Amino acid sequence: MKRIFVVIVLALFGFNVHAQEGFKAGANIGLPVGDAADLSSFSIGLDVVYHWEVSDTFVAGIASGFTNAISKEIAGIKFDDIQFLPVAASGRIAAGEDFSLGADLGYAIGINDGNDGGFYYRPLVGYRVGSDMELNVSYTGISLDGGSWSTINLGVLFTL
Repeated sequence: MKRIFVVIVLALFGFNVHAQEGFKAGANIGLPVGDAADLSSFSIGLDVVYHWEVSDTFVAGIASGFTNAISKEIAGIKFDDIQFLPVAASGRIAAGEDFSLGADLGYAIGINDGNDGGFYYRPLVGYRVGSDMELNVSYTGISLDGGSWSTINLGVLFTL
């Protein structure tokens, strides 16, 4: 019964759907949540991705970028911004003609002083707008030594 269900779902989502491969670059803004909200009010970032087509509905590749979280002033003290450089494996599956689901998994290198970085994960949902632009919503989590850094993001990617 499970196999029949999987075949039906793939049939519904698989026809006339072609996952986009190639180089993409874009930007995002993020709202810190959890521990990160105590130190920052928002973040801005750049994203770069390269995907290779594995099948008509699945692409895999590499992702990187840069994130700068604007730090809050705490008790009259302004701290340095928190910065990360993620390096990750990336995968996307087409979930309809214009929608995609995916995730990036890897390591976020800490750029600012005292930031060692940590395990990086970023599930996302993308919506293709035209042939060369994608809007996406994602959750970024970075497991740090003794804590975590998490943001909810809204981004745009352009196929180059």
